Amino acid sequence: MRQTRRDFLGKAAGGLLALYTAPLLTGCGGVIRNKTAVNPFFTDISLKTDKNSAAILHYASLAPSGHNAQPWSVKLNSPSEWIISADPRRRLPAADPDNRALLLGIGAFLENLSLAANAHGYEADIKIIAENTFDTTIAKVTLQAAKPLDYPLERIEMRRTVKNGLLANEFKRDDINAMSQAVGHNIIYFPRTSKHSQCIEEAQGDAYRIQTHRLAAAAELREWFRLNDREALKYRDGLTTEGMEITGIKGWYIRHFMTPEDMLSDFSKKTSIAMNEELVRQGAGWIVITSKSHHVADIIEAGRKFERMALIVRERKIALAPMTQLLVEKTGQELFASHHKAQIIPQMVLRVGYLDHYPDPVSLRRPVHWFAG
Repeated sequence: MRQTRRDFLGKAAGGLLALYTAPLLTGCGGVIRNKTAVNPFFTDISLKTDKNSAAILHYASLAPSGHNAQPWSVKLNSPSEWIISADPRRRLPAADPDNRALLLGIGAFLENLSLAANAHGYEADIKIIAENTFDTTIAKVTLQAAKPLDYPLERIEMRRTVKNGLLANEFKRDDINAMSQAVGHNIIYFPRTSKHSQCIEEAQGDAYRIQTHRLAAAAELREWFRLNDREALKYRDGLTTEGMEITGIKGWYIRHFMTPEDMLSDFSKKTSIAMNEELVRQGAGWIVITSKSHHVADIIEAGRKFERMALIVRERKIALAPMTQLLVEKTGQELFASHHKAQIIPQMVLRVGYLDHYPDPVSLRRPVHWFAG
């Protein structure tokens, strides 16, 4: 029987709404971070910065963010005084209506900035300016000369999110303690065999299904697809096939023949939901990062704490996969409201597990002079 292009799209692409699918082959690779041509330490931002400042901002920009939107911008008042802002063009109002994930990303950015500054012989004094989650001016950073600290910056370079291949092995006590210390004990770990873990798994499946079918969320997701190499190189942000762990022949086919509309077809959505249901059953359980309030400073601090944990787990072969839908859709919010005290405010829900093999980072980053000046 003759196969139409649309039939082949459905079968070859596997209905990849995107965020979750298993790699098939290692060839036919797309654009990844180490293939981008722009020097990340490009120093000609303005006369207000130098090589060290550019390096610090580059490391800061390796922080994770929703849809890899990279929502930060930096105003260089002087070589030692910077204003960190949220770029309103990089908001995700459908997937992140309260700007919680945006602020978590900027928190991770500030944590990387602080660590990189320490390694380059500066102490970063960070003052949070924003008073509500919709303020665009977030923080003032003042750099002061200090004795360099011996921090392994390769941790920042090699951090990445991994969604596939999480093992069911329960965590060792030493690993739980290390992660808890990194986050200042603001985490709760639910092993896969626990009742809480099963409740989160079910609620995440419901939340993912709801968000997948929300028209506004789908339209927003479409704007952040970077399906072909030309768009990936042009924007250096968003969701590439490699960043979505779509590799091999599937990744090659998507980059050459598929459009965002194909990725958001009804068939693709159905297949993506099935893939998510498979993925939530992977791993050692769930980690919830909490805060003491909904204040901007506390959300940003939660983002900094998450990044501290994310920077140490690679050496332990532990993957952290944020599941953002759970805290946005009503079904997930109701779950936490009904099972936990009012004082426990969840800021991040992470699917976690050991990995046999930890892949290198691939998500793209904008060069420093694109977001700072």
